[in-house]
Amino acid sequence: MKKHAEYLVVGSGAGGATLARELSREGKDVLIVEAGKYEGHVGTFRDSLRYFDTTGHMTPKTSKEGVILWRTIMAGGSTVVSCANGTRCLQEEFKDFGIGLEDEFREAEEEMKIAPTPKSLLSDASLRMLDVSAELGYKMEPMPKFLDFAKCIRCAQCTFGCLQSAKWTALDYLNDAVSHGAEVLYDTEVKEVIAESGKVTGVRGHGKSGYVEIGADNVILAAGALATPVILQNSGVEGVGGNLFIDMFVNVYGKAEGLHQTREPAMALVDHEFHDERGFILSPYINTNRMVRFMEAGRKGFMMPTGKLVGMMVKTADDSSGGVYPNGDVSKAVTKDDRKRIDDGVSIAEEILKGIGAKENSFVVSKPQGAHVGGTAGIGRVVDENLETEIRNLYVCDASVLPKAPGMPPILTIVALAKWLGKALAH
Repeated sequence: MKKHAEYLVVGSGAGGATLARELSREGKDVLIVEAGKYEGHVGTFRDSLRYFDTTGHMTPKTSKEGVILWRTIMAGGSTVVSCANGTRCLQEEFKDFGIGLEDEFREAEEEMKIAPTPKSLLSDASLRMLDVSAELGYKMEPMPKFLDFAKCIRCAQCTFGCLQSAKWTALDYLNDAVSHGAEVLYDTEVKEVIAESGKVTGVRGHGKSGYVEIGADNVILAAGALATPVILQNSGVEGVGGNLFIDMFVNVYGKAEGLHQTREPAMALVDHEFHDERGFILSPYINTNRMVRFMEAGRKGFMMPTGKLVGMMVKTADDSSGGVYPNGDVSKAVTKDDRKRIDDGVSIAEEILKGIGAKENSFVVSKPQGAHVGGTAGIGRVVDENLETEIRNLYVCDASVLPKAPGMPPILTIVALAKWLGKALAH
C-alpha cells in the first residue's frame, strides 16, 4: 500500500465513497482509509452483529444517558443498513452558506434511481394505514426510495443489509471508485491528522499490522459524526464535538388480529406534514427480529407477537444538545422539547394504529434512539463554506457538518454534498 496520496478520504460511507468516486473519475490519486471490513455477506441479524457498533453481549452503543445510538463500522457505512429512504433535506440551509445543491440532488436521484414505493410492495397493514390516515385527515404517502423494486422480496430486513442487493448503497460508488484507480485500506482506524505550518500533511492511525502513517496533500474526513470529531479533537481543532443531534425516534408497536408488517420494505410510507411545525415525521415500521425489539423495548417488546405486529416510527428533529468526547464517549439526553415532539408523534401514531385495528391496551413504545448522528463539526462553526477546517486542505464531508437536525433521512443530502465537494476539489 502506498504511503502518500493526493487525496486521502477517511471513511467509505455516503460521503466518503461519493467523494472517492468523484475524484477518481477525474483521474485524481485517491486513497480511502476504512476502519471496517468489506463484508462478504449481509442481511441477517447474525451478520449484523459483526458490523453494528456494540458494547458486547449484543448491546447497542448508547449515550452516557442511555439513548441508543445505531451505527455500523464497515465499508459502505450506514448506507448498507439504511431503509433506502431518498428524501432531500437541509437544501435551503446549505444554500444560506452559498452551497447550491440542486444539480447534485438531481444527479444523485438519477444515479440512485430514487422513486416512490409502489403500493404493490405494501403489506395489508400499511395499505390500511393509507386509507385510515386519509380518513383522519392526515397525509401519508409513498416513501421515495433508492431501491430496485423488482428485486425487493419484501423481507423487511433492510436494517441488517439487503440479501438481494436491491438497494443502492455507498458500496456501488466505492466499487466504481476502485474501478477508476482508487485504492482502499481496510481495517485501519485513523486517530489524528498530521499538520505542518497550519496545513495538513497526512494521517496517523492503527491497522492490522500496527501503527500506520500516510502522507497526503488533501485529507477529507468522512468517518461519521461520532468518529470524525474524535479525529479532529485529537488533531487540536477547536470547537469540535458539540451540537450533537441524532434525529431521535421511537417505535410504537401494537397488536392487531389478521394484520402485520413483516412483508414490506421498511418505512414504505411517510407523513411529512408535521415536520416543519411540530418537528416529527411518521412512517410504518417494525423490527421483525425479537432480539432487536428486546434491545429497544425490553421484555414487552420481545413478547409482542411478530405475526400480529403493526407499528409506526416517530422520528424527530431533536435538540442539538449532545456531545462527543476525545475518548469516544457520547453524551445525549432526551430534552424536555425532545420529549414533547416524541409524545406528540406517539399520540398520532397510536390514533392511526387504532384505526387499522390495533388493540388499545396492546401498545408498546420503544426507548428513545437515533441513527442519523450529526452536527459535531457543523458548517459555520468547525468548517467553512468550503467544508474546510482551520487546518488548510483538511475537509469534512459527512453528517458532522450538517447545520441542524434534519429530522429526515440524510443520506441523499450527504451524497449531494459530497458530489459538490468532489467537483470543487477536482477542478
